[in-house]
Amino acid sequence: MRAAADRLSMRTFLIAREFIDQVSNIRTRRALEDALADACARIGLRYFAVSHHVDFSVHSTALRIHNYPGHWAEWYDEHRLGVSDPIHRASQMIANGFTWDEVPRLIAMTASDHALLERSRKMGFGNGVTVPAHVPGERRGSCTFVSAAGEQLPPDALIWAQTVGLFAFQAARRIFSPRLNTRWPRISDRQRDCILLAGRGVRNAEIAVALGIGQQTVLEHLREARARHGVRSRTELVVNLLASGSLCLDDLTRRDD
Repeated sequence: MRAAADRLSMRTFLIAREFIDQVSNIRTRRALEDALADACARIGLRYFAVSHHVDFSVHSTALRIHNYPGHWAEWYDEHRLGVSDPIHRASQMIANGFTWDEVPRLIAMTASDHALLERSRKMGFGNGVTVPAHVPGERRGSCTFVSAAGEQLPPDALIWAQTVGLFAFQAARRIFSPRLNTRWPRISDRQRDCILLAGRGVRNAEIAVALGIGQQTVLEHLREARARHGVRSRTELVVNLLASGSLCLDDLTRRDD
């Protein structure tokens, strides 16, 4: 029994590892859909969905890749369920992946929530596993894998989904977000220090004292950084650095002792 479980775990690991190797080179939506469909079929799952948690009737260009039946997707969007979906809400209450059986433990289920899950079963969905995928400064999202109606989740499905889901979500971000592929201008460490403090609302004179440099030097650092990024204001500069990964939201909100 133990040997069989070990072989199963190794197979699960290999399928996940092959997906990770493959997805690093994926640049199109169709290629990601094919890779996810193949990985799901190999592990024993039927459906997948990688998406932001938004009302898609309003945010039609938000990140979403799935192979759900067309009639389900149309009904889902018609009722604007992208935000109120209990699976999406549950993913905001936990850091790791979870099976749909765990949802009532994570959130208070309403009558509408139970009706939604019951409708999904009638439309061909079995049990599912969802992996939260939240990037600071962006819409919340998740990656979900679902068995066909009447079928159980494969053994090790949660571990497999935790790995594959996060890499799939990042690949989808790369496809849907051109800014992730942008080559941002380089700035110096000292320029970054000045921009960070400016983003916290610190005045030039106080920045100079904090960094041990002259106030004119602070102005020159900020002016040079704005020129490199082609922006006119500090606000635009901070936004660009957040987008490029040079600054984190935590950097701006933290106050050093």
